Amino acid sequence: MHDTPVSQGQFKRVLLKISGEALMGDQGFGLHPPTVERIAAEVKTVHDIGVEICMVIGGGNIFRGLQGSAQGMERTTADYMGMLATVMNALAMQSSLEGQGVHTRVVSAIPMDQVCEPYIRRRAVRHLEKKRVVIFAAGTGNPYFTTDTAATLRASEMACEAIFKGTQVDGIYDKDPKKYVDAVRYDTVSYDEVLQKRLKVMDASAIALARDNNLPIIVFSLDEAGGFKGILSGKGTYTKVHG
Repeated sequence: MHDTPVSQGQFKRVLLKISGEALMGDQGFGLHPPTVERIAAEVKTVHDIGVEICMVIGGGNIFRGLQGSAQGMERTTADYMGMLATVMNALAMQSSLEGQGVHTRVVSAIPMDQVCEPYIRRRAVRHLEKKRVVIFAAGTGNPYFTTDTAATLRASEMACEAIFKGTQVDGIYDKDPKKYVDAVRYDTVSYDEVLQKRLKVMDASAIALARDNNLPIIVFSLDEAGGFKGILSGKGTYTKVHG
């Protein structure tokens, strides 16, 4: 790991990907406003040092398309419901960020003009250039794609230098560190290793898209206060997925 502060140009524009579950705190479902506030505060600390940030938030705390289809719901319908759940999460995060003084735009792949902006790439890039946080909602707008794939797609379109994947653990392990005390954390791992070893970072299509666009993925713990800013300053514990 290199102690290169972000002011020396390590990362100027990044995408933060978090799961919907990250917003529910300990309650097991829905949104936990203090948890949303805490994550927004982490985003603000990075925004304050001049990094351009966009975000993709999953919808699993409200509705998960795969589970819906597993219970007999038509898959396309279930996936659209999951996409709508991500819009709710994006609006909650926008509200929290703006409450902390950070200008934010929610940009949806499914147009809903009264609620947020439609996705227009050039306009989204302009928001980032104007130092607004852009939250991409409704996934890719297509069923059968996860929000991990949406995050990789948007990060590529926005010319982000990395995807930061905030999780509950401080990197990628060879097995679940919450279940196995002998789990080993990787400092770095290649895209192909992630696919071959089926390391549960992101789904295969997201990893393949990141590999094809040479987009590094940095997996870190979102539960650690100051962790996001710390990594951007060259410190902290994380796993980097790269070529």
